[in-house]
Amino acid sequence: MSETVVSATAPANDPTFDNVWDEIVWRGLVHVSTDQEALRALLADGPITYYCGFDPTAPSLHLGNLVQLLLMRRLQLAGHKPLGLVGGSTGLVGDPRPSAERTLNTRETVAEWVGYLRSQVERFLSFEGDNAARIVNNLDWTAPLSAIDFLREIGKHYRVGTMLKKDAVAARLNSEAGISYTEFSYQILQGMDYLELYRQYDCVLQTGGSDQWGNLTSGTDLIHRVEGVHVHAIGTPLITNSDGTKFGKSEGNAIWLDAAMCSPYRMYQFWLNTDDADVISRLKVFTFLTRAEIEEYEHLVAAEPFRRAAQKRLALEVTTFVHGSDATAAVVAASEALFGHGDLSSLDATTIRHALEELPHASVGEGTSVVQALVEVGLVSSMSEARRAIAQGGVSLDGAKVEDESAMISGALPGGVSVLRRGKKTLAGVFVTR
Repeated sequence: MSETVVSATAPANDPTFDNVWDEIVWRGLVHVSTDQEALRALLADGPITYYCGFDPTAPSLHLGNLVQLLLMRRLQLAGHKPLGLVGGSTGLVGDPRPSAERTLNTRETVAEWVGYLRSQVERFLSFEGDNAARIVNNLDWTAPLSAIDFLREIGKHYRVGTMLKKDAVAARLNSEAGISYTEFSYQILQGMDYLELYRQYDCVLQTGGSDQWGNLTSGTDLIHRVEGVHVHAIGTPLITNSDGTKFGKSEGNAIWLDAAMCSPYRMYQFWLNTDDADVISRLKVFTFLTRAEIEEYEHLVAAEPFRRAAQKRLALEVTTFVHGSDATAAVVAASEALFGHGDLSSLDATTIRHALEELPHASVGEGTSVVQALVEVGLVSSMSEARRAIAQGGVSLDGAKVEDESAMISGALPGGVSVLRRGKKTLAGVFVTR
């Protein structure tokens, strides 16, 4: 297999699997579920309608949500009909966190974020053909419902003892923070969503993270009590790194799907830095590469780990899926140019700025000396050390060796920036203010 990949794989299921259920199990996407044999038969017979919900607790989805979006896309590629639910009502209440009560956002903020999330979910599903996706908002059926009607029609089917046993509720009851009635009621609202979608669209499967299992089964139990039928749920595993640390964090910052909150360059680098111990499982979950392709990358990781071929392919595939091929091509060009394999001046201003923001960087005034800039960005600890580095031929500016310690920062690259290099691999960005 060639290490250089020119384009990402178009979303498609692996034809070597007889059933999409077998593929998602092989990819490690099923941590917990309702009856597995019944689910396998259901997905084989199809098409069925299924849904996943996304609450507007932030103005963007993140990598944890991407797991669900990819699962939704795989099921749609198998012929099933997706419903993407954006929680206009559940976002006003807040899903219980294990540690503390959520801060309630204003109605205006939630409504704004609903719009953002809706547009993001729409990017990952197809709205054409016989199994075209639909986007729904649970505020549409929750807002008209009075408190009395809610208690009589929905609340009467829930038993407090069962609700108390749900993991998220139990964790909060055992904490100092306790849990409010508002968040305690969240599982009822999510159960009502499933019931409403079953009635409106004959929806018989809900997917979500395994940490949501109590909320997922709230819906399956409610539908069984009210309608007398069995419906299904799949809980995907929570993705963690091989060392047990939380996945999707980069120096304390979440990896968001909105390019304004997490640049394509930063996302690409995040995947490029995947540990060898994690990269094959990431390829299974986050890409549409076939089983045969992934097994070949598994061999390359073992035989030639220094080439990082699997990481490069992973970064290419996911960044393209999230941000598109043009943005990814610009990111790859920037990554190569920064490390001496391309022309820095040919990069677009936005991409190079995002790239430099991920490096040590500083803003300096026009006419600042290279010596001073080396200190400002932290590549050296003093001006005398900067002069020695230049005299030894170890400093370059925008790809050209600095010969004279009186040289000035030019900001000649697109967007008025410059790149300083000390030695072969130590880089920093300089933003020139004029």
